Amino acid sequence: MAETSTPPSPGKKPKPPMSRLTRLSLKAVDLVVDATRRSDGTLNRCALSLLDPRVPAISSPCLGVATRDLVLDRSTRLRARLFHPSSPSTAKSTNSTGSPGLPVIVFFHGGGFAFLTAASAAYDAACRRIARYAAAAVLSEDGLTALRFLDDPTNLTNLPIVPLDVTRCYLAGDSAGGNIAHHVARRYATHVSTFRNVRLAGVVAIQPFFGGEERTPSELRLGGDGVAPIVSVDRADWMWRAFLPPGADRTHEAANFAHPAAIAGVESPAFPPVLLAIGGFDPLQDWQRRYGEMLKSMGKDVRVVEYPDAIHAFYVFPVFDDARDFIIRIAEFVAESGGGGGSSG
Repeated sequence: MAETSTPPSPGKKPKPPMSRLTRLSLKAVDLVVDATRRSDGTLNRCALSLLDPRVPAISSPCLGVATRDLVLDRSTRLRARLFHPSSPSTAKSTNSTGSPGLPVIVFFHGGGFAFLTAASAAYDAACRRIARYAAAAVLSEDGLTALRFLDDPTNLTNLPIVPLDVTRCYLAGDSAGGNIAHHVARRYATHVSTFRNVRLAGVVAIQPFFGGEERTPSELRLGGDGVAPIVSVDRADWMWRAFLPPGADRTHEAANFAHPAAIAGVESPAFPPVLLAIGGFDPLQDWQRRYGEMLKSMGKDVRVVEYPDAIHAFYVFPVFDDARDFIIRIAEFVAESGGGGGSSG
């Protein structure tokens, strides 16, 4: 982990430690978000498409990982991107349990439920790193449909890649994606008897985007514009208004993990262990700690990793030492169930 930042002078708001270039780059991200969101809760997607160009899938290996785009549901044209180590020998050398293939991580990207895609450059690169380090196939993304797709052996036999072991399946996501991973896990746990092959082994919740009507101390301390990058109270409020059903507030089950409807399924033995990442410069950190505490109170296996100097979505930016550290933590979490270990570089 990076060293803890120097306490700010009296009267000054704390700032996350980073270079001037990194700070300017993150400021540019904030400007893109603010320039493309409209007051009526819609996005200027034409402008966003220019500012967030898509990265194509590449079947030839790039740093040991190949990618391909899949259609998960032809009726809805739902697509996902699959990332996988390019050599079958990778699966054999890292598979110490004798299972038939690579573990699978179903990944849900962040972006406040409105921004970015599986083909966005930042998430294409992040999923590549996860696949490489964890020696796993990464399927990005979509919800319970992805698990249903993996549960059908016919879909897997049609994939000309290294074998996949869907009995070692993980859900992972950051920000809004971490929220989605929670809801998919509990829905899986509620309907586990309907899955013939897929078995969830864990959830990786990276600074999940939860909220409520109250303002927490971390939101009051860090949620003003210009304090912490990526997330502000104003942006978060806009994203909830854009995402939630008309008339709903942040007590809705999609925002509030303590809502009875959002807990259903968590009590099931099929709800898997959770690896939870929290950043010290993330305005949402209080909600994330409460989420971990709620799971622990229900007897769930929760491993919390805190990075005092980390901003929201820190792991997407390789410039931060904490980003590499957490990718390694993901690989270790997967390896605990026999997923193996990937590249250290």
